[in-house]
Formats: sequence, C-alpha cells, structure tokens
Amino acid sequence: MSRRPWQKLAGGLWVASSFRPQPAGEPTPGRMKSSCVLLTALVALAAYYIYIPLPSSVSDPWKLMLLDATFRTAQQVSNLIHYLGLSHRLLALNFIIVSLSKKSAWSSAQVKVTDTDFDGVEVRVFEGSPKPGEPLKRSVVYIHGGGWALASAKIRYYDELCAAVAEELNAVVVSIEYRLVPKVYFPAQINDVVRATKYFLQPEVLHKYSVDPDRIGISGDSAGGNLAAALGQQISQDANLKNKLKVQALIYPVLQALDFNTPSYQQNVNSPILPRYVMVKYWVDYLKGNYDFVEAMTVNNHTSLDVEEAVALRARLNWTALLPPSVTKNYKPVVQTAGNARIIQEIPELLDARSAPLIADQEVLQQLPKTYILTCEHDVLRDDGLMYAKRLESAGVEVTLDHFEDGFHGCMIFTSWPTNFSVGIRTRNSYIKWLDQNL
Repeated sequence: MSRRPWQKLAGGLWVASSFRPQPAGEPTPGRMKSSCVLLTALVALAAYYIYIPLPSSVSDPWKLMLLDATFRTAQQVSNLIHYLGLSHRLLALNFIIVSLSKKSAWSSAQVKVTDTDFDGVEVRVFEGSPKPGEPLKRSVVYIHGGGWALASAKIRYYDELCAAVAEELNAVVVSIEYRLVPKVYFPAQINDVVRATKYFLQPEVLHKYSVDPDRIGISGDSAGGNLAAALGQQISQDANLKNKLKVQALIYPVLQALDFNTPSYQQNVNSPILPRYVMVKYWVDYLKGNYDFVEAMTVNNHTSLDVEEAVALRARLNWTALLPPSVTKNYKPVVQTAGNARIIQEIPELLDARSAPLIADQEVLQQLPKTYILTCEHDVLRDDGLMYAKRLESAGVEVTLDHFEDGFHGCMIFTSWPTNFSVGIRTRNSYIKWLDQNL
C-alpha cells in the first residue's frame, strides 16, 4: 500500500498533502446554487409583477409595463402610508411624484420662466421670444392633469411641455398650479383656474406680457382637460369679459361620470396608468363622495332608469348614436333598470356640467371656440373625447379630432428619457402643430 505524503500546517496539525483548505469567504458550490435559485425566483417575481397583457398595437409595450409598474408601486406605498395613519394616500402619492420630478423655474435663451401668482392662484409663466415683426405674442393657458389630486405645473413633464409650446410658438404659456384633492374638492379647482384666467385676460396684464388679446387659447390634459373644457364653457358665457378665447385644445379629457361602460371603458377596463376603477375613485375623491359607491358606479347603478335626475342627461351621451360603428363594435350599453338612487342624492355634482362638461346644454356648446381634441385608443377616456367632438360639431363648432391608435392615457407628457415614448413625441408634435396653425 502506497504511503500518502503528509505536511505540517501552522499550529502543529498534520494533514494529507491532497487536502486543500477552503479560502475564507469563497462560496461553496451549495451556497452558489442557493444564490442562483434565489436570484431566479426574484427575477421571476419581478417579471410577474411588471408584466401585464397589452395589445400589440400600443406604443413601446415593455417600456409602458415598466412605467405602469413604477406607478403601481408608488400607489401601494402611499396606500400603506395611509393605512398606517401617517398621511392621506393622495398626499403621500403626490409627494412621491413631485419629489421625483420637481423642476425649478429655470429660464433658457429662448424661454423666460417665472413663478408668480394671478389673483392668489400660483402660476408658472413661460415667455417665448417674440417673432420678428410681431410685437404681440400668442398665448396658451395650460392646466395640468392628475385626477384633480396629483402632479403639478412645476414638475419636469409639464415644465418641458409648456416650455416647448412657448418656444415653438413664440408664445406666452401660463401653467396654472391649482389646488388639489384632498386639500380642496369640487368646485375649488374650477374656481382656481377661472380666477387665474380672468386675471390674465385683463387688458393691463396682457399688455404686461405683450400678449395679443385676439390670440389666446386654453388647453389641458386628462383632468386638466376637464377643467379646460369647464373653463371654456364659463368664459364663453361671461358677458363681462371683453377678451374671449380663440381656441381650446383638450388632450384625452375626462368629461363625464354618468357612464363608466362606454366602449372605451369596456375595452380598456384594466389598461395601464388609468384602469377603470382608478378613474372612478378619482371621481369619488374629487366630489368628496363615499368609497362604498365605487363598485356600484362601475356598473352604472348611479344612473339607472329609476334615477330620474340622470335619465334625461344620459340622452346627451348616448354613445350608440354619438359613436361610429368602428368604435362601438359589439359592445352593449350597460343600463340598469334599478340602481342606487342614494349615490346621486349624496353626490349631485355628478350631474353638474361644471364637473361633466359633456352634458352641457346645446346653447352653451354653440358659443365655444374652435376646438382640438386628442384621443388615444388604449384609454378609458377615449369615448369621452369622441362624444364631445360629436356634440360640438352638432352645435356648429369647428372641431379637429386627432386620434392615435397606439396611444395610451398620459402619453403626451412622456417625451424625454427614461420615459420617452414614440407616441409621446408624435402626440406632442401634432398638438403643437395644430396650435401653431390655428392660434
């Protein structure tokens, strides 16, 4: 039998020369295998959380999944903060949004940016350079979106959008920092934008900013589009205002809360960024309603046939007549015979045209200016915009309907890295082009 060589280690211990001690900190095969299994499990969980089924036609689907997952995470964190009693969920969520994207009023060689207030309402003003030979500038009053509760005129997304409009149109853009839910509720938001706009329309203020009083428009996206539409209706009805609006531009606006089962609500019930249940909750928050009503409202129990106040108004958004067959497809109206009359009794603002501009009287619509409405296919609010366009056209208003088949709700503000979407760039360019040609 052969003899194995031995060697003496420090401390006097003799071991076979074939023995190799494991270096300190070096992973063992078993440990490496466990790490790989854990890493694989974490990757699988992350993929499961991020992935949502999306139509192949939507713009940049994987990037949209990541954006949606980020927003859902922020919502869940804010819900936890609310549950622990540390803050209202909407305050917490908006704190996260603003903290991650707030931008100071930085001017450039092309656009002067200042923060000020108009009649007590905070605004951010973007002053583009005047065109040669045109001492007076065009102007746009802009109202940001965010479910009446989120975002700000001072976050990067809206700052960049308004700066781009001011630069490309050589215009003055007034971006309104209206107050938000839950600090205030309807109609405080409308009152803020009306007050700031009326202040701006005063001759001495227009003179200060070198604005042409005949070339002023209003605009807004999502909930801001709702406020812009309500603002346009109020301004057009105000006989005391000498300066009127030349145009209004509404970007995927939310315009009604009577029917949460239009074809676009049914088609996009679980769409990213703004699924139906989230939109219904925004309405309940805005109108200071009861969360117990949310489920009933999603199936239109608040506007059932036994709710007399709603029946006549529903005729104004009869989508079977207002929408073309290419949109209605095989979707069926959801009209309950008996519902919950208590909802309208406790939230009568659901039937107020100031909250739901789509249900305004025909006489009001007839006085509105030339209108641009941008809609997106993958958006619960698509049909709100389409129906408003149809009602405006029937009232004799000139309307440009700009529809994007690969668009999703909120896309127009996502134009710069890391949230740059091709449809975001195209919608913004189309919007600015229309303003340039019509304002």
